[in-house]
Amino acid sequence: MPLASVDRACERIGQRLHSVGVKACMDAALKPGDGASRRGMPLLYRDFLPGSSRRTPFRVLLIGGIHGDELSSVSIVFQWIQKLEHERLQPFHWRVIPASNPDGLLAPRPSRTNARGVDLNRNFGTPDWSRDAQAYWKRVTHSDARRYPGPKALSEPETQWLTAQIRQFRPDAIVAVHAPFGILDFDGPLHPPQRFGALRLQPLGIYPGSLGNYGGITLGVPTITLELPHAGILPSSSQSQRIWADMLTWLEENLPKAEAPLFQRLDDTPWVLTQ
Repeated sequence: MPLASVDRACERIGQRLHSVGVKACMDAALKPGDGASRRGMPLLYRDFLPGSSRRTPFRVLLIGGIHGDELSSVSIVFQWIQKLEHERLQPFHWRVIPASNPDGLLAPRPSRTNARGVDLNRNFGTPDWSRDAQAYWKRVTHSDARRYPGPKALSEPETQWLTAQIRQFRPDAIVAVHAPFGILDFDGPLHPPQRFGALRLQPLGIYPGSLGNYGGITLGVPTITLELPHAGILPSSSQSQRIWADMLTWLEENLPKAEAPLFQRLDDTPWVLTQ
């Protein structure tokens, strides 16, 4: 369970991210989930219901800050929370998690990894994890500490909680925000988007234990990865608006074409992969 309150978490996030500030974090009305980071920080989220009259709205899970040193990926999600508060006619049910690696974000020097030194974006329970994750880390990254996948899949409380969120929320699409490659990546079914704002499609490949691999390939949930151009500098307000508008348009046009994700095609069969 969290050792810090939402107020304390917002105080620390606002002090770290001047583009957000304490007040904007508090005004976002985030709720603590039933999990916490390795250091006991609350894992915060908020749901936004659709404003349209669609009987069964599509669900979109929006995640920022899996890598704690990608500060812009957290800040822009807070900006989009403000948009969701005012866009009353948007058609989706959103679950928004602005800072999914609070320990990395709030470390004295922001860190890609969590407090245990694990790259959360290599720790999800993909089928290839046991066979490939450690071998890939050693062979391809030369045991780069910033990309350590952990001792086993789902070893970290943050990835356990995110996996539980996927299972409970059952998203029709996942959007994960990163930096600083300045491109658009996509995993899973459907024809991928070619461009959101200035971010153009440039597939990055599949990695053992990544969210794109887990959500897009394993579960069949269309998974969009937004790579902002800079980790420490937000896109301009016009660029942010264009990314957001293009994303909404693509989701609205394409989600009705998607086959139901794996977990929606199964009844009581367990589908969360463990190692």
